Amino acid sequence: MTARTAFIAAALCALSGCARHQNSVVEASVVEVVQRVPVVKATRADLTGSITLTGEFTPFQEVDVMAKVAGYIRDIRVDVGDRVRQGQLLAQLEVPEMQDELTRAAAAIEQANAETSRASDDVRRAESAHEIAHLSLTRMENVARKEPGLVPQQQVDEIRSRDLESEAQVAAAKSNLAATQERVRVLRADQARLQTMSKYQTILAPFDGVVTKRYANTGSMIQAGTASQSQAMPVVRVSQNGLLRLILPVPESEVPQVAVGRAVSVRVPVLGRTFAGRVARYTDKLQLSTRTMDTEVDVPNPSFSIVPGMYAEVDLQLKKHAGVIAVPIDALEGTGANARVFTVTEAGQIHVITVKPGVETARQAEIEDGLNEGEMVVVGRRAGLKEGDRVKPVPAGFENSPSGS
Repeated sequence: MTARTAFIAAALCALSGCARHQNSVVEASVVEVVQRVPVVKATRADLTGSITLTGEFTPFQEVDVMAKVAGYIRDIRVDVGDRVRQGQLLAQLEVPEMQDELTRAAAAIEQANAETSRASDDVRRAESAHEIAHLSLTRMENVARKEPGLVPQQQVDEIRSRDLESEAQVAAAKSNLAATQERVRVLRADQARLQTMSKYQTILAPFDGVVTKRYANTGSMIQAGTASQSQAMPVVRVSQNGLLRLILPVPESEVPQVAVGRAVSVRVPVLGRTFAGRVARYTDKLQLSTRTMDTEVDVPNPSFSIVPGMYAEVDLQLKKHAGVIAVPIDALEGTGANARVFTVTEAGQIHVITVKPGVETARQAEIEDGLNEGEMVVVGRRAGLKEGDRVKPVPAGFENSPSGS
């Protein structure tokens, strides 16, 4: 064998050996192509659904404090940010003509009292005159009855006329007395009204709260706020911030689950704190534009750490479902009628099942139909998996907790 022939033979031998090695590698890779997938078993659990709603804090009460009477501000004792108590003096008005009106009302009452005394005397005088006239008539009629013809009939008629006239004078005097007494009552009512209006010169806090705006200063002329829509300038604005309202838009589907008195946890992200609240009231009517119902949560704020206008989140607990088939949220793919899970059969094959999901929590989802207890479902990534794929199930690194939390 020549050197050239030996070289060619060696090369062919080497090539055939490489081919056999590559074939063995390919066969080995085919053997190891079975994918490992994390699985958990579908179990029964008690689930309580919840929905996270976002709202904005508003004061429990907020009002622009108006002056009932027109006048000048003589003294204003609060400023923006001051905390006030119910009944605390906020400002003092000066109404110069108010005292003059009170003095005039008192004088008018004294005059009416004097007229009442005079009318009472007139009644007594008229009653006395009537008594004498009536006595004279009685005597004359007795004489005329005992001695007919002794007393002329004309004289009897004149005495009877004077009796009737005196009786009418008594009635007139009594009417005049009643009129003067009524006038006294009217004047006293007017005096009481002026005294009440005089009290409005002191402007008091309507409730415990915080002064959030100051409209006037010492010496400002304030018009009387006679109606809610009046253009008169308020004195200050007071907000009740010790108790706040949190208005939540509850979706139409969850409206039946809303119940007054239910305790809720209110998270304020900007503060990094959670506060206790209570469902206090709801409108019992849907807003047509959003299909939601405004539900108010009362949140105590004794330390004033929450400022009205801050946003908050509330996990509103819904109906509790006991003993339902549940899987981790990660096992569910799609929503509604398109929801499905990837199960692993006893033969180690993927079987895709369409399911009907129910209530969901932060970690678990209820399966109302389509899945049996104990079946293994794939969790986590399912990319590349399809019906009939052979896989090797591996228990996932977490348990399907039955707590429902």
